Amino acid sequence: MTTNPIKLQVRRAADRFHSNHGWLNSFHTFSFAGHDHPDHRGFGPLRVINDDTVAPGQGFGAHPHRSMEIFSYVISGELEHKDSMGNGRTIKAGEFQYMSAGHGVEHSEFNPSSGNPVHFLQIWLQPRNPGGEPRYHDYNLLAHAAGRPLTLIASPDGRDNSIAIRAEGEIHFGHLKNDEILKNVSSRERHWIHLISGELTIEGETIKPGDGVAIEGDLPELGASKESSFFLFSF
Repeated sequence: MTTNPIKLQVRRAADRFHSNHGWLNSFHTFSFAGHDHPDHRGFGPLRVINDDTVAPGQGFGAHPHRSMEIFSYVISGELEHKDSMGNGRTIKAGEFQYMSAGHGVEHSEFNPSSGNPVHFLQIWLQPRNPGGEPRYHDYNLLAHAAGRPLTLIASPDGRDNSIAIRAEGEIHFGHLKNDEILKNVSSRERHWIHLISGELTIEGETIKPGDGVAIEGDLPELGASKESSFFLFSF
């Protein structure tokens, strides 16, 4: 069996770009809005991982998107979604939302709570080709992935009941118990891991919440030194 050498680079949570607008406190893993750096403009088709906290009663008004695959995962609180396709739903903690902007869509995201902030991840992937009809899908990710260390949630072909997306690559949701080890889970050769909670050890590196890890080559063994949740993007 041939193995590919592993090249690993960690982007620490504290090194991310940061914007605080009062109502919105946001950490950007990659270049976004007024922040730009040639070394941090994405990873393959992965363009955006924004770690957002929105104050009670605040949110993003209706705004357009085009030719982008957009995902939201609510960590705590609730997020009210409305879009020009006619979808309207409140996404709760542990739930996952997918919107393919296609040839054009407008949407708004609002914190409906009068007292609690909403903390969520906003993720964008560049599609293989521009345009197409907009799409929407959401589901309870924690319930869907319960009892499994790794769950495929999005892929180009929609296999294993994952969401069929227009971007190249796969998105997995990982949840490891304390001292659990994950290995030999992907045949792809480029990976990005974003740790949501807990603590992972990868090739001797300790990974904390908000950290991102770029991996070139075979995916190495992942070990949880605390109960941990993460997203794994493989291209």
